[in-house]
Amino acid sequence: MNIALWLERQGRADPHRIAVARGTRPHLTYAQLARRAASLAGSLRSRYRLEPGDRVAVIARNTPEFIEILYGIWAAGLVAVPCNAKLHGAEIGYILEHSGTRVAFASDKLLATTASHAPSSLEHLIAIAGPDYQRAVAAAPSATTPRGPDDLAWLFYTSGTTGRPKGAMLTHRNLAVMAHAYVAEVDPTAPGDSILHAAPMSHGSGLYILPHIMRGATNVVPESGSFEPDEIFALAGHWRSMSLFAAPTMVKRMVASPTGFDVTALRTIVYGGGPMYVDDARAALDRFGPCIAQIYGQGESPMTITTLSREVIADTAHPRWLDRLASVGVPFSCLEVRTVDAEGRPATDGEIAVRGSTVMSGYWNNPEASADTIRDGWLMSGDMGTFDDEGYLTLKDRSKDVIISGGSNIYPREIEEVLQSHKAVREVSVIGRPDPEWGEIAIAYVVGDATPAALDALCLERIARFKRPKAYVFVEALPKNNYGKILKTELRARDRAALFERSE
Repeated sequence: MNIALWLERQGRADPHRIAVARGTRPHLTYAQLARRAASLAGSLRSRYRLEPGDRVAVIARNTPEFIEILYGIWAAGLVAVPCNAKLHGAEIGYILEHSGTRVAFASDKLLATTASHAPSSLEHLIAIAGPDYQRAVAAAPSATTPRGPDDLAWLFYTSGTTGRPKGAMLTHRNLAVMAHAYVAEVDPTAPGDSILHAAPMSHGSGLYILPHIMRGATNVVPESGSFEPDEIFALAGHWRSMSLFAAPTMVKRMVASPTGFDVTALRTIVYGGGPMYVDDARAALDRFGPCIAQIYGQGESPMTITTLSREVIADTAHPRWLDRLASVGVPFSCLEVRTVDAEGRPATDGEIAVRGSTVMSGYWNNPEASADTIRDGWLMSGDMGTFDDEGYLTLKDRSKDVIISGGSNIYPREIEEVLQSHKAVREVSVIGRPDPEWGEIAIAYVVGDATPAALDALCLERIARFKRPKAYVFVEALPKNNYGKILKTELRARDRAALFERSE
């Protein structure tokens, strides 16, 4: 089934409900959004001569037009290729070329950059809200093109922290099951509820457009087009029963914001995309009350591997509450999740493997990476974890981030949890440094004002002696990618460069 039919049905069944808002202002009703998406679909098929399965890119910061473009692409039977607006022009050019994109939509501020790096395979570059765009959304609407559940709908390009980004192939089935899983197990949504898109719509927040269109909710795009805590609080007070998806760093900023705010205005703050330390999760619960939920997922299984529900996070009386809070929850009902050893055999502690209807069909034009990542139907996540007796999954680290010191595995996140609990530590990241005696030693990069002696004493109180960092490096900021994830690859490179300079 073509997921664009959800919008078509809402446009007929509930035409006057607000589908898209810009700030506090209604932007499009469901009837208007459905009409514009159908018109855009007709233009893509007739004027631009695209065929089902062709790729169409969207290069824009968060904007209301993103939603009608997305559904116009799907209604035409095409494949959406959303690009992060913060990428370098060369990175955008690579994605356009690698995906074989024939038509791309770009916002004004990104038009020149995209044009200067566009490959020859790109036939049309359309300015969002420009004359060609306005003609496209005003054209005669076309019927939704039939698509099968295994037809490609979204090429989800990874952030590419270790090399060229890979395009995870997400089908209509993947996205439909993801949407149902969200509504069933993360954030029950009713018609007229709302979601605020403060995180990039090209990735996590954009995926959550789908369940909210399915349920007839309002998609709210901030006037700023970005993440501003004061603006978020104001919009949550204006729109009914609002949710938002946020990276842990965004949640921390919201907690730290001094703005007075009626916390009952928020339906759910869904956090994911990186580790939320226990102390940070407790602070968020104290500030916003029982509206905090966690998801763990990847682009390869979009936003859907495990979930820690609002009820579990808020259950402070449970004897294992802190252990649960340190976990990423239990598997979604639509999936099988297990941990396996290096040979792929089930193990108590190992790499997280996922199988089910949200798992991608593979990487676009990359059979080697596809074969390495999907083995016997199981998605190998690259994350290390362990299940407890209650079925809660706790992440250890990315497999490549595990430190092997003297033959023993050291998981950086375990050390980071301890160091993060110090009041003078704002951020921390632990990496492995090559060592001639031990193979690797743990090094902590710290943003904050704590002393090495204080941090060492804290570690000796909480974890085994062999796990404590052998050195503390204090920095102004940690390197991060466009989604706020700390780049341990870059941190290790900096560490090697600093060692080389000292050795000269």
